[in-house]
Amino acid sequence: MKSEASVNRNHLSRRFRKMQTRCAPCIIYHCNIPVRQVLLTLVFSSGKTHGATTPSRFVRFLSMQPIIQIAGIIDQDEATLLTRCGVSHLGFPFRLPVHREDLTEEEAAIIIARLKLPVKAVLITYLNEVDKIIALVDKLGTDVIQLHGDIDGSVIRSLRMKKPDLELWKSLIVRKNNGDELERRVFFFEDSVDAFITDTCDPSSGATGATGRTHNWNISRRLVEISKRPVILAGGLTPDNVKRAIYHVAPAGVDAHTGVEGPAGRKSRDLVTAFVTEANRGFSKR
Repeated sequence: MKSEASVNRNHLSRRFRKMQTRCAPCIIYHCNIPVRQVLLTLVFSSGKTHGATTPSRFVRFLSMQPIIQIAGIIDQDEATLLTRCGVSHLGFPFRLPVHREDLTEEEAAIIIARLKLPVKAVLITYLNEVDKIIALVDKLGTDVIQLHGDIDGSVIRSLRMKKPDLELWKSLIVRKNNGDELERRVFFFEDSVDAFITDTCDPSSGATGATGRTHNWNISRRLVEISKRPVILAGGLTPDNVKRAIYHVAPAGVDAHTGVEGPAGRKSRDLVTAFVTEANRGFSKR
């Protein structure tokens, strides 16, 4: 893990890197999937996996399909609806500082145990202590965690050592004019996490997720350009804007919550179906 001082010293030179100077994994990831598989074979035959910390994480990074995550699962019926509509990741937010939780941890564990691959459950949490994070991951039975709050680099290193198969996503919260700060955070965390996810801050409530607000997509696009890890886009995405967002940002995946809910607060089959359809159209032409 790099120190904050080294991040600041290297930031200016890093932020002006050209696309072609990325590490090999980054270049390959941004190819379409058939080309990516050919290049993956060539890279491994040459033994050069620049920037990947372990072969298993490198394979997961390069071979992943676009992510379509819907967060805020309420019950089993909603989880079943989402999987049938083609959602790849179901997000379960717990231990939240602002929003109320959608169901109990015990109810979530039952739903997660019934999921079948390739669908994955993602724990979304603001916890920042290793033992508490691991206890909640084990209780729910998830193998992906989205670390959504402020967290020290030493905690992520410890998580990586204690749970090497746990897929780690780090949230990057877009606020007004904080693009430079987020670029530094990408550089600071990218060797320890598997992916980043950008989201929007609502200054009126202090919420940093499930705000229903979009943010400056130019910031997210820049993070995609500089990151060695996949970047997932969240924040105010709906069936009406998700395809345009994918064209603009070129993310590895998209995430929605309130943008696919009906007036009663439950996920709408029509909105989820439209969201998945439009997202897949965007990814297919990226």
